[in-house]
Amino acid sequence: MIESKYLKDDMHNIQQLLSIPSLKNFEIENLGKMLMLSKIRQYEDGEPIIKQGDTDLWLYFLLSGKVRVKKDGINICTISRRGEIFGEMRILDKLSRSASVYAEGKTICLGVNTAATERFSSDDEAAKFLLLLYKVFAEYMSVRLRLLNEELVKTKKQLEILQKRTDEKKPSPSLKTS
Repeated sequence: MIESKYLKDDMHNIQQLLSIPSLKNFEIENLGKMLMLSKIRQYEDGEPIIKQGDTDLWLYFLLSGKVRVKKDGINICTISRRGEIFGEMRILDKLSRSASVYAEGKTICLGVNTAATERFSSDDEAAKFLLLLYKVFAEYMSVRLRLLNEELVKTKKQLEILQKRTDEKKPSPSLKTS
């Protein structure tokens, strides 16, 4: 991984953040606060970004490339849209990372160190910023939950079909007489 220093709260960087779809609704002041907690991180193909079981408090916005999410070695999904977030579940529930995330090809992310809130001038400023982040999380979690529900229904329908086929192939029990 190649990592920048913490980013500066300047207009050029804020304009770059405004081009990220999930950050368009943030006020300029709050984007500046996000920059104070952020670094640009670049990964090579196959390089881990998040490791299942870790306890870091970094949140990521995909800037370019794509990432693959795996849980217990099983592919869960690929994230490839600019501005999509990942790593948010650890921030919300304070549990260890539930999955690993790997770069697919050269990948660049905006990493936000949510544990670095001491960089804010007051606890109130940090709390307001985190509240905005949670709003973004909630929107993404809602979309992902809807997709998961669709996938669950599809899987259950496939399971029912397989169960019916299995039942049809079973021989009927024959009655024994004495």
